This record gives sequence, C-alpha cells and structure tokens, in this order.
Amino acid sequence: MDYRVIKENDLFLLTDQKGDIPKTDEYGLGLYTKDTRYLSKFELYINNIKPVLLSSDASDNYVASILLTNPHMEKDGKLILWRESVEIERKRFIYDEVLYETIKVTNYYPKKVAFNISVKMDADFVDMFIVRGFQHGEVGTKQKTTVNENEMVFNYKGADSIDRQTVIKWNKAPKLVEEGEVTFHFSLEHGEADEVTFMICPNTGEKISKEFVEPEVALQQIKQSYQAWEEQSTKIETDHEVLERLVERGLKDLRVLLTDLGHGKFPVAGLPWFGVPFGRDSLIAALQMLPFNPEVAKGTLKTMAAYQGTKVDPWRDEQPGKIMHEIRFGELANTNQVPFTPYYGTIDATPLFLILLTEYVKWTGDVSLFNELKDNVERALQWIDQYGDRDGDLYVEYHQESSKGIANQGWKDSADSVVHRNGDYAKTPIALSEVQGYVYQAKIGIAYILSSLGQTKEALKLQKEAEALKERYNEDFWMDDVEFYAIALDEGKNQVGTITSNPGHTLMSGIIPEHRIEQVVNVLCSDKMFSGYGIRTMGEGEAGYNPMSYHDGSIWPHDNSMILLGLAKTKQKDAAKKVMMGLIEAAKHFEYDRLPELFCGYDKSKGKPIKYPVACSPQAWAAGTPLIFIQSLLGLFPNALDKQLTLNPTLLDGMNELIVKDIAIGQGKLSLHIKRKANEIVYEVLENTTGLSIK
Repeated sequence: MDYRVIKENDLFLLTDQKGDIPKTDEYGLGLYTKDTRYLSKFELYINNIKPVLLSSDASDNYVASILLTNPHMEKDGKLILWRESVEIERKRFIYDEVLYETIKVTNYYPKKVAFNISVKMDADFVDMFIVRGFQHGEVGTKQKTTVNENEMVFNYKGADSIDRQTVIKWNKAPKLVEEGEVTFHFSLEHGEADEVTFMICPNTGEKISKEFVEPEVALQQIKQSYQAWEEQSTKIETDHEVLERLVERGLKDLRVLLTDLGHGKFPVAGLPWFGVPFGRDSLIAALQMLPFNPEVAKGTLKTMAAYQGTKVDPWRDEQPGKIMHEIRFGELANTNQVPFTPYYGTIDATPLFLILLTEYVKWTGDVSLFNELKDNVERALQWIDQYGDRDGDLYVEYHQESSKGIANQGWKDSADSVVHRNGDYAKTPIALSEVQGYVYQAKIGIAYILSSLGQTKEALKLQKEAEALKERYNEDFWMDDVEFYAIALDEGKNQVGTITSNPGHTLMSGIIPEHRIEQVVNVLCSDKMFSGYGIRTMGEGEAGYNPMSYHDGSIWPHDNSMILLGLAKTKQKDAAKKVMMGLIEAAKHFEYDRLPELFCGYDKSKGKPIKYPVACSPQAWAAGTPLIFIQSLLGLFPNALDKQLTLNPTLLDGMNELIVKDIAIGQGKLSLHIKRKANEIVYEVLENTTGLSIK
C-alpha cells in the first residue's frame, strides 16, 4: 500500500500518492478523527481529467507537497492544453484540528491558457472498524448536504446520537458549486500563478462555527511547534550519516504521533490505523524516548492512569487496576457494539506502566509524579497479584473473556503467535516469558523508589515477591536442551518451547541470572534468530516459523530495541552492535530512512529487506528504536535518586565519533563526546549540570 499521511494531534489524512481520496478506494483512504472517516472522497481534476503525478513528498511529516501536471488535451483536432503546460502543486498540513490544502497552478506554456480545476468530494462518516473490515453493525444515517458559494457541509446523524459534520470552505470564488463538487476557472499568462485554499474541519457532536486561521499563519504556527520540539529534545552529531538520519527521522515521526487527550502529550501507536492511545505501544515508545524527551513519559503515564480499570467487566476484559490495551471513539464503540471504550485485553501494559514510571523517576528524579500516581501504582500492583496471577502460582497469565476481544494478549497478539514445537497452538491461560520479566523489573523498581522514600516495609515485601518470581521463573521456563527460555507456559504449565525473541526482553529486567546471560545472547544472535537485518520474532526452522508472517518470523524494530536495552545493560557490546548495524542496513531500503512497524524475516540472500505489505509507517515504537541505539552506544543508565549514572560507551564499526548534547537528566543536562582514539573508545564530558556523578 503506497500512501501519503499527515497528522496533527487527533486528526490525520491518508491519501494516495497523488493526494487523492478516490471514491473507489479499497485501502480506507480518508480524513479521520475520533475513529470516524470525515472525508471519503477528495479528487482533483484539470478539465475533468486526472492530472499526471510528478513527485510526492511527505518527508517533513507535518506538511505534504505533491507536484502534478496536465496530460495532453485535444478535442476534434483543436488544442485545449499542451501536455505539461500547467504545474499543479498541492500543499497540505493540519493545524488546530483543521486540514488546510492549497492548490497552486502555474502556467509554463508560452502563451495564455485557460482551464478548470475541479475537486470532487464526499464524506461517509464510516467507523474505523467498518473501514478496515473488522466489524459491522448498526450505524446512523447521512443527512442532507448543504451547499453555497463559500462552503459545503456534509452531515450525519449517528446511531450513538452524535451529530457529525464535515465543513469544507474555500477562499476563491468558484465557477460552479454543486453537491459533491466545486470548480474554479483559471486564466493565466505565461509564468503566472494562482491558487485556492481549502479548509476542511470535522465537527463531532455540537455543531460549531470555527474561525479559520489564515493558511500562512497556520503553517508558521505548526512549523514553530516542530522547531520547539527539536529544541526541547536531545541532539546528536556523528560521522555515521545513516544513524544520524535515522535518529532525526525517528524524532520527527514521534512528534507527528503525539496526541493530547487532556492529560499531557503521549505517542499514539502508529499510522494509519492505530492513531489512538495504546497501553503497550504508547508506554514502550515513551520508554524509548526517555533519553531524548522525558516529558512525553509524564503525559503517557498520566493518560494511562486516567483510564486505569476500575471494575470487573468481562466484555472489556477489564479488572480493577489494569492498564488499558486500546481505546476507540467511533460509533460502534459508543454504542457498545465493540468493547473498545477502552478495551483492557493486554497482559503486559500494567507492568510496563510501572516500569515506565520507575525509569522516568530514575531519569528525572521527579518523585512528585510518583506520589501523584501512588494510588494508581498500588492498584496496578494489586491487579498483578490478584487478577494477573489468577491461580496464585506467581506468574501473570492471560485469558480472553470478551467475545469480541483478543485471544493472545501479549505484544504478539495474532492468533498463531504462541505455538508449541510440534506446531500445536498453546491454550490459555498463558504465562509469557517477557511478562514475567516485566513484573520482576516493575516490582524491583517500585521497591527501590519506596525504599528511597523511607517506606521500607512495603519495599521489602515487593523485593521478596520479585525474588520468589525470579527463582521460580528460572526453574520453569529454562530449557536445558537449547540453553534458552521458553516463550510461555500453557494452561497445563507446560513449556511452549519454540525459540522466539520474547525472552530477549527479559535481559533488561534482571530476572536472568548472570551465568545464563551469554547463553541467551548466543541464541538471539545466532543464524537461526538473526537474519542479518535484525532479530526475528521466531527462529528459522521452528514449526511455526514463517518469514512472511506478522509475528512468527518477521522482524520488528521495537522488539529488537527492547532486546538492545538489555544487551546494553548487561554490557554485551558486540551483540548490541551486531543488532544495531543490521537494522541500520535495513533502514536504507525503506522510504525516508524510516524503520517500519515490521518487515519480513528473510536473510540477506534476497538482496534487500522484504516489506511487510500492511506495516504501519510511521509507527511509534519503530520510530523510537533509533533513539535506543544512542542510549545503547552510550551505555547510559542514570539513577537520579542515587545521584549516579552509569556510562559504558562504544561506537559502531566504521564510526569514529558521536556527540550527544542536552540529555535531560535530574535537574540539568548532560552532553558527551564519544570518539575513537587509536584502538580505544574514549569520552569527554562537555557539560554535566545534572547533579549526578559518572561511574
């Protein structure tokens, strides 16, 4: 699927490369907010003929520029418009929940030309679940479209009793306006240009009369917000140009994915289909961003806390204290036809919430946020012990209750992702390996903060629980025959022995004893698991292995980034460099040097990485992966409560220096210069106002 997407806050536009939303679209193109399509057709014509595409660029994320021209036009032997006479530039961006699109036409024909530009449009107000073919249900009805010389308004009365509107205005007098189409006439001398700007505003609920900002002012405002984001974020310089571009792209993509639902900015999961809060995805992306912009973690934590489970509701797989999986705002959700209001079918978001909070406190020293969320922390810990560990065996397990929920509730949530060595699918309740690592890390982290606050009794209780889990995990999940951990235990507490990437996540947790770290790393970096472009989700040759699959042999950058954190923490420098260099090589083959959500798990014999056909791009935790590269190269793990930070730097092969400026730690900034000197990697501290000493 080739598309162009732009987003700002809770509004995004998905078009084909020409910038159109064709009426016959099969990919779900459109303008979306609140999980509803507010524009289902938007097609540009010159003299009632589709223009020819010259270029299409959305590399800046907040603005897309598309260049078109006219085909040759004759009728009955009479020239109407010589080919490539008119340049048509479409420039669009989103500001203050309004889509702005300027269509600029320039005459390059030697003489004066006249022509019409038409835009055909429609709005179907279809729910995102229906667009994607996942659900059907009772929906509302489209109402009469109102049209005048200055605007067109599509109207819809939802089954959820919400009145929705798409208001489309333009700033040039049209030649003709009729329902679903507006036409402008242009008469231009050689070299002359003219333009028209459309302003498209979705209204949800109460109808409002919006004052539109002038396009030039709106564009300047959005540019300034991106500049502010760059100034607030950590900056890098390196002689490794591909790495530098990757980090720059990752930061831009994370900025475009930021959304604020009233609790602070947080990253939505990805575009086009997951532009909503996702427990697991948003938490991991915020974790990846800690070395570059820790404020995002704060907004993410507050947002997740606001939607924390309060009751037992099997329809939503909800229990008290549980952190949500996903929330949706469309018609089907509002009428309870799907359980996503929010839906809680995730086993890992709750411990990840606690991990992000503890890591945020270690980076910033902001104990006030911990105190603010203390009740949420206690409820999350209670959920882990009471509902997560449903049978009291110390393991957190999942089992689907909702009839329209998700069967597998770890990050590999496809139905075929937890499979035995003989090819049988594991049956729930299922205890995943990485989840046990998350729980261990969460309890140790919360215990540390409580201890620093003088709450030693509560801290000691959590430490004992964590150590008991560690002991049992290493007995029940370890497989002597392959010197690796099982992906899971099934309903009968039998090992699900397929070799997968999941246990790699536990390297960062501390649940793996030191004598087994090298064994785990050897498997992860073996030819079975490492394709040359990254660590696969499942080992080649396993019964369930399929390099084309979503979770059973594909390569997910974020999956590799979680493993990288553990490799850096356990000082496995060579393995970390191998993984990073593979992903960097892969990124060269994707548009804009952008790591996608995932790609196929074939090795380098195919000549280049093979795209996964419906991967999200940009996608938050894929965008955050290059940021983990920088943390891993620095070997940087701060602890603002202890007033110390660990630094264990390295450089990639062929890389001679890395300058990292303005890392926000504690109450100040850290800037470092890592360089290769003879056969050594040395570092210089350019600035340290953090109040932390380096060890």
